[in-house]
Amino acid sequence: MDDSEIIEATRGWIANVVIGLNLCPFAQRVFVAEKIRYVVSPATRETALLEELKRELDYLTAISSESVETTILIHPHVLNDFLDFNDFLGPAEALIESLELEGVIQLASFHPNYQFAESGPDDVENFTNRSPYPMLHLLREDSITAVADDPDLVNDIPLRNIETLRRLGKARVIQLLKQQADA
Repeated sequence: MDDSEIIEATRGWIANVVIGLNLCPFAQRVFVAEKIRYVVSPATRETALLEELKRELDYLTAISSESVETTILIHPHVLNDFLDFNDFLGPAEALIESLELEGVIQLASFHPNYQFAESGPDDVENFTNRSPYPMLHLLREDSITAVADDPDLVNDIPLRNIETLRRLGKARVIQLLKQQADA
């Protein structure tokens, strides 16, 4: 699969799952305005991915939010095992801290086998963060603040998403994801 197919699969997932199920109330605005930067990493090792993450953090903080508001760093060739991916989030967050970007850039994580702590591998709530490929989403915190004047709205998103998926049921969620993958 080439980079354009990976990006199209990711765009389709955002349109049909993230926006379609309203899992992120902020996604549609940046998606429609085409202010999402999609980067497919060629990295096959964690160290290379960490270097690429640094480049993307530098890029995002150097460019105006009028041009690019958020970046999705898709890494299909590394961290395909969810536990390895989850372990990588510590160094990724440490990088953000070392670059003094805490409070500036927020890291969200998505993976095809995402599993929340305290949940079973087949629990429907895991699908709120399941994506076609492993990916790191770099969000500008001021962009979130600008559209979310109520901090409780932001804090309630995960619980609302879990309830949405529970209402749909696991079979329907899997069907939606399969339809998306086949598109």
